[in-house]
Amino acid sequence: MLRNKLVLAASVMALGACGGGDKTADNNAAKPADTTAAATATAAPAGGAAPAGATAAAAPITGKTVEVKMIGDAQGYRFDPATITVKVGDGIKFTNVTGGPHNVTFFADSIPAGASAALNANMPNTTSPLTGPLLINANDTYTVSFAGLKAGTYHFYCTPHLALGMKGVITVQ
Repeated sequence: MLRNKLVLAASVMALGACGGGDKTADNNAAKPADTTAAATATAAPAGGAAPAGATAAAAPITGKTVEVKMIGDAQGYRFDPATITVKVGDGIKFTNVTGGPHNVTFFADSIPAGASAALNANMPNTTSPLTGPLLINANDTYTVSFAGLKAGTYHFYCTPHLALGMKGVITVQ
């Protein structure tokens, strides 16, 4: 019974996140969303705060930007590529191609010790710590800066499609 109530509550929250809002002409425009760390480097993350005690500021991308496609189709749900290597200072632009909504969430217990606050600060418009917003439409993008982060391995996944195996690994050198 408790499990059913939890599933119902989670479903209501997910549906509420997908709809609503002001339906102005700007909202109905056919332009894709582009959420980048550089665009919000001086703003606090909307909708979510850094973990308690964190004071990190967003660090803009100073190197290259790697594109990762977010795909859901007859072959399954996946990030392409799912294994990425970047240098400190690089960025990753996640693009919703098909099968959305998609997002990027990092496993907090699998990133280098002490990197959580800096990573969260480099993720604009978080919905909760280490969780990016849902990309609803094809060609919507979300960019995460890896500037100022510790070298190491960062495991990530798509929250709506984790059970379907949509996850990946970023190695920061």
